[in-house]
This record gives sequence, C-alpha cells and structure tokens, in this order.
Amino acid sequence: MTFQVYMSEDKEAQEDELLALASIYDEEEFRRAECAQGGEVQVSVELSQDFKVVTKGEKQSEYNVCFLPPLVLNFEFPEDYPSTSPPVYTLSSKWMTRAQMSSLCRHLDELWDENQGCVILFTWIQFLKEEVVDFLGIKSPLEVHRAKSSDHEKKLDTKKTPDSCSSVAPLDSRAVALLDPRLDLLPQLLDYDEAQRQRLFDGKVFCCGICFSEKLGASCLCFKECQHVYCKACMSEYFQIQIKDGNVQCLNCPEPKCSSVATPLQVKQLVGEELFARYDRLLLQSSLDLMADVVYCPRVSCGTPVMVEPDSTMGICSGCQYAFCTLCKMGYHGVSHCKLPTEELRDLRDEYLSASVAGQKAVEESFSRDWLDENCKNCPRCGTNIQKADGCNKMTCTSCKQYFCWLCLGALSRGNPYSHFNNPQSPCFNQLFFGVDPDDDDNEFWSDDDD
Repeated sequence: MTFQVYMSEDKEAQEDELLALASIYDEEEFRRAECAQGGEVQVSVELSQDFKVVTKGEKQSEYNVCFLPPLVLNFEFPEDYPSTSPPVYTLSSKWMTRAQMSSLCRHLDELWDENQGCVILFTWIQFLKEEVVDFLGIKSPLEVHRAKSSDHEKKLDTKKTPDSCSSVAPLDSRAVALLDPRLDLLPQLLDYDEAQRQRLFDGKVFCCGICFSEKLGASCLCFKECQHVYCKACMSEYFQIQIKDGNVQCLNCPEPKCSSVATPLQVKQLVGEELFARYDRLLLQSSLDLMADVVYCPRVSCGTPVMVEPDSTMGICSGCQYAFCTLCKMGYHGVSHCKLPTEELRDLRDEYLSASVAGQKAVEESFSRDWLDENCKNCPRCGTNIQKADGCNKMTCTSCKQYFCWLCLGALSRGNPYSHFNNPQSPCFNQLFFGVDPDDDDNEFWSDDDD
C-alpha cells in the first residue's frame, strides 16, 4: 500500500513539474515528449555583453557574439522519480567538448544528491543557463580552432589509454558532442548568433524615423553598420525610387550624414524580382566601370564586359569572340595606328565636310572631344567627364557620387568635404568659391552680407 502511495505521489510530482516547465519556457525552449514522461530543454547560455569569439590560423579574426548554440538536455522520468531515482538524461552541445559536458554531467549528479527527493529539473536548467560559463572557466575571447578533421578527432576523442586516464576524469556516456569534425564550427556559431539577434530584434518596438510610426522589428529594417532602424514600408518605397532612377550606389541610410549602405539581401527582401534584377545588373556595371582593366565589347548587340591585360590594346569578347582595339573600339589592327586617332580627326575637321556618314561622325566626335577637354574634368574616382556650370568648387560626380575638388581634383571626405577648403595646409585653402563670379545673379546668396 505504501509503495502505491509513493508511486501516486511521484506521478503527481512529475506531472506538476512538466506543467511548470511548459508555463515557464516557450515551445522553442521546452518540448514535452509525446509517449513518455520526459522531454527536451534547450538552454541558452548567458554571455557578457562584450563576449568575443576568435579564430587562430594564418591570421586571427575576432567576432562579437551575444548568443552561443544552446545546451540540449533530453530527459525521461523513471517511475520512482523524484522520491528515489534521478531523471535519466543526456546532455549535448554543438560547441563544447565531451570533456566539458562530462564535467557538467557530474555536477548535475551532485545537485541531485543534494536535493534527492525533490524535483530537480528547474535547478539543473538554472545552473546550465546562469553558471556554466564560470563553472567551466570559459572566458572571452573564446578560441575556436579551425583545424583539420584529424586535429578535431584528437581534441574530441573520448578514448584514452589506461596509463593516460589516471590523472584525467573519464568521459561520461551521457555527454554527446554534436560537433561534426568535418565541418567548420565558426559559421555555425555566427549563423546561430545572427538568427537569435534577429529574433530578439523582431520582438522589439521601434519608431520609424521617416513616417514616425511605431512598429515591431519584424516590420522594420536595421542598417548593419549604423544600427539605424526604419520601417520596411518606407524603405521599400525609397529603394524602388532609387533603383528606377539608376542610383544603385545610393541605397544608404536616410539618417543625415550617415554613410551606411543596405546589403543586397536587405534590398532583395524589399523590392520585387524585376527591380532587384535591375539593381543587381546596375550594381555590377557600376563596379566594373570603376575597374581600369575592364572595357565593354563595342558591338551594340553584345556589350559584354571584357578584361584587358595590362599594357595591352587588344580585347577579346568572351560572349561573341570579337577581337577589338580598346582605343578606337574597331576591329583589332595589331601594331598599326588606329584608323581615326585624335590628330587625324582634327585634320578632317579642318577640311570640307564630306557627304559620307563616316566623315560626319568623325567630325562630330572631334568636336565632342575638344569640347570635353575645354569644359570638363574627369572624376578622380571613376573618370566620368564632369562639367561645372555654377556653384562652389566642391563637386559631386553624377556617376559614382564621389565628392572632389574642382581645382586640384582631389577626392574629398564624405563626412566633412569642406575641410579641404578650411585646412591651412591644403593647396585649396579658402578657395571654395574661387572662380565664382560675384556679379552673377545666381550666386547672390553666397555674398558676405548674407553669411
């Protein structure tokens, strides 16, 4: 009769403990077993705010992390728990060694011995959540070895020779290492950390700096570099306008003076497939335009980017196999002079215009080149021809948006472009308005009186 009373009390205590766990933790943290008195608890280890992970190898890399993959506690209650026997359990991890987890298993057993006869799971979970880092002596930065498979096997191998086991505690069979020695641990740690950060962000409320509406993080976009937050509806409209206008280099944070740029993945999430394809194409083209060793196939029907060898004037299109001269953009002519060099174009301009279409085009090109030489300067970043119509000598390239000085063609800082004209050591000191006609009606607002 007494045995049946104990059994009934144990059964009731087990059920109460499972219900308590279900009320404390969400479905991702605790899952109850369907066919037995037990379940699975995923315990997130608490880390300090400045916790870091480092990798050692040819060069050392350091990463800030807020979350590490959880410790997984699988358990099942024997019939005489908690009156007599402890839960039957296994402890697994994707980043700990079996030696570390074996040490944790021994401490869980000690906690049971101290509290035998009482429910123990919550005590175990609190220890794993709050005290594991200090208990195991884990300190920031946590070093992650990116070694070969054989090296991992040596570090995680549970087998020891009899002589070597005398001073080392044996590994616990309940400790399960989920780290695949063939896979790199670092991406797994960073992916989990990113997912947990996003989950935390999605549940917070933010005020959009554009429409001033309060929305959950799940409906917002956060720029990676600056952490400024705006709602997805506003940013989607902003991105679409910029992409349609071809300003794919300007998908930056709307915060004044902020230079953070949206990632391609963030852009893809907020615009349609057609616009993203245009964004992707223009972004590639703008990047290629900045490369001195890339030209485009001159065939109108092709236009494929072509890599050119240094000091070579021959380009061979990988798309249509057309071999052309990179100077005159006509069929490659070897060491022979280009058919229409600048000098010959000037001679043709002085002659009577022929009726041929080729002659007319040559004259037009000559005039265009002379006009560009006289009225334009090249952007120091991408080489685009820029004309200065009015205003001060701080220029903005219409192609790559680079700030530069019209006088010396030096690139200017995006954060404070006017420091170039305010620095006494600069060759353009106090020359911001040099060359600006003070009598020009369009420039009356730059007068000293207005300042």
